[in-house]
Amino acid sequence: MAKNNENVRYEEEYITNSRGMKLFTCRWLPQNTPPKALIFLCHGYAVECSITMRETGIRLAKAGYAVYGMDYEGHGKSSGLQGYIPNFDDLVGDCSTYFMSVCEKHENKKKLRFLLGESMGGAVALLLHRKEPTYWSGAVLVAPMCKIADEMKPNPIMINILRKLSNIVPKWKIVPTQDVIDKAYKSEEKRKEIRSNPYCYKGKPRLKTGHELLMVSLDIEKNLNQVSLPFLIVHGGDDTVTDPSVSKLLHESASSRDKAFKLYPGMWHALTSGEPRENTELVFSDITAWLDERAAAAAVGDLRSEMEQKAKHDAIHDKEIAN
Repeated sequence: MAKNNENVRYEEEYITNSRGMKLFTCRWLPQNTPPKALIFLCHGYAVECSITMRETGIRLAKAGYAVYGMDYEGHGKSSGLQGYIPNFDDLVGDCSTYFMSVCEKHENKKKLRFLLGESMGGAVALLLHRKEPTYWSGAVLVAPMCKIADEMKPNPIMINILRKLSNIVPKWKIVPTQDVIDKAYKSEEKRKEIRSNPYCYKGKPRLKTGHELLMVSLDIEKNLNQVSLPFLIVHGGDDTVTDPSVSKLLHESASSRDKAFKLYPGMWHALTSGEPRENTELVFSDITAWLDERAAAAAVGDLRSEMEQKAKHDAIHDKEIAN
């Protein structure tokens, strides 16, 4: 399936993962110019790519990037029980297999490869980096789930119950949480869109899902110093879903030499879609500026490499003629 929108070509495709499940993928491609780089979207918990992250895909494609997304198992248009994450490692593995298959296509092999993860997708991006530490060119982390905010975390008694029950009744929807939609999206219009989107899960987290998210966030929080790829973190100062102080800690703790952290006072969790338009414009301006700077540096490096190769070739040729 393909659709065109303002110099952007949109396409959809289903793939099959190693467990025999059909996974939905989509892509936004610049119409008339070769892409500056590849960007792979890692969406948040309970949402999906083609509708919830459509504006992100279109904006980045208009900026000259080829943008690819995939709905995780149990999310969006992919197979699996809605809102159910039986194994976070499998979810990361599915992303790794699909994203790398795109990167390894002949026409993409020399292109930069960026990850863009929102909320839980930030955790996915960090684990993809941990899986292949030198493979990715960089990551944009939008309010990443490095730690579940204390306001959203079940109390210690419930955490103990969660640990014990998650393997007995993993699909039960009984994890007590506050309404994430009201806390994440400042825009009432976006709240209505999420609530009316049949591909977004609106129920309480299932026991196994809650346990997996908790364990992943604790694991990432303990290993922030292992992050070594170039990254930009953008986080709302009034985010009560994921903790901006942990994003600050990630920025300080990561071993990356190229790292940046932007905190937006007064903004909430869903920076790329749930804020007033002027706020969204500011966030995307910062994201595209960061991407463009690295894409331009790589282009200069490629040109320099080609010129060096040409100089070597010419020197050898001149020497052969002289002899």
